[in-house]
Amino acid sequence: MTDASIDSGAPRKGLTVTDARTRKRNAAEKRFRAYGIVAISIGLLFLLFLFGSILRSGLPAFTQTVVDVEFTLSQAAIDEAESKMLKTKAYENFFIAALEGQLTARGLAVEFDAKAIERLVGKPGGTIRDFFKENPDRIGTPVSFELAASSRVDGYMNGRITRESLVDSRFLMAADLDLVDALEEAGIITGAFNWNFITGTDSGVDNPGGAGLGASVIGSFFMMLVVLFLSLPIGVAASIYLEEFAPKNRWTDLIEVNISNLAAVPSIVFGILGLAVFIQFAGLPQSAPLVGGLVLTLMTLPTIIISTRASLNAVPQSIRDAALGVGASKMQSVFHHVLPLAMPGILTGTIIGLAQALGETAPLLLIGMVGFVAREYPEGFLAGFTDANSAMPAQIYTWASRADPGFYEKAWGGIIILLAFLITMNTIAVILRRRFERRW
Repeated sequence: MTDASIDSGAPRKGLTVTDARTRKRNAAEKRFRAYGIVAISIGLLFLLFLFGSILRSGLPAFTQTVVDVEFTLSQAAIDEAESKMLKTKAYENFFIAALEGQLTARGLAVEFDAKAIERLVGKPGGTIRDFFKENPDRIGTPVSFELAASSRVDGYMNGRITRESLVDSRFLMAADLDLVDALEEAGIITGAFNWNFITGTDSGVDNPGGAGLGASVIGSFFMMLVVLFLSLPIGVAASIYLEEFAPKNRWTDLIEVNISNLAAVPSIVFGILGLAVFIQFAGLPQSAPLVGGLVLTLMTLPTIIISTRASLNAVPQSIRDAALGVGASKMQSVFHHVLPLAMPGILTGTIIGLAQALGETAPLLLIGMVGFVAREYPEGFLAGFTDANSAMPAQIYTWASRADPGFYEKAWGGIIILLAFLITMNTIAVILRRRFERRW
């Protein structure tokens, strides 16, 4: 074959010359990258919209409207109030007189009665009386009382309620808004950070302003302790046995298939199981974080087992062979060499499983951990496991199902706190993986 036969007369192509087919492939690659960027941008846009909606609806729950009134009670005034049959009513009259005096001093003349004050701040007489009983040294000195306003007044202050939308009721009258405007002009009614929302307990259906998430946070904490101290050792031990020691036969295959299936079972099924086994059969206390933790442990175990087995399987076989080659036993090679190297993935899977359990609602509702049972804090550490309590997701669900718009606002605020816990737990998982990660 000669050089003339090889040369067909076609133009030679250099490495820097792009033919039509290459240009077509490059164009397709650019389009694919553009599609990916557009998809990511749309996802981020929806995520920003979601977070914006949550923050816009939930941030008002972290603030409350308070009425700040300063006045002085002498010992003679207190003795006079204590001599009457309706003692708290007498203290309430002192509060009303002080409020009228402050409005008059600022040149604001507004007519109101005791009923209007009760619609604005409840019945302050008991609070004032208790304060002076606990602090007798403050008698005769100026004392400033910050009283939380009712949820309707708070809604009027933050724009949720307007004069046009307000319907006269026993909770708030249209005429009361004139008093609210005068108090705002005088600087007596202001906004403050609502610490009670974070540290308080649930309230009655007529008092959304006094509702707090604190007791439910404690309930979730005790549940997570149960889940952590049960699911982590059981899940890791089961994973080590199945991955390193169990013989490969039809029984282990059946176990593995069932573990994978359990990971996809709806959470409400675990709630039904917990109700039947732990409460009706075992007789454990209903609505207790201990029962909730046991139910969530059953739900979390498949996730931890699957992630732990994947982490153990990711450790190269050469690590095991090297350990056995220097005289280590099978157990020593697993616990001294394989398990430490798989620990980042195990911790990550455990934290992700705990975060998933923290946000579950359906199984907790079935075992009675509804929001309205979280009315007080447990009396001790052990009581935290056995006393009736709720959890953050169940409390949020209870608030969202109530008719008062103030509770709906509280539900959005609870979602913000719950998301803060979930983001923190997932951040810890990422940090642990980055800290202990090994590349092979």
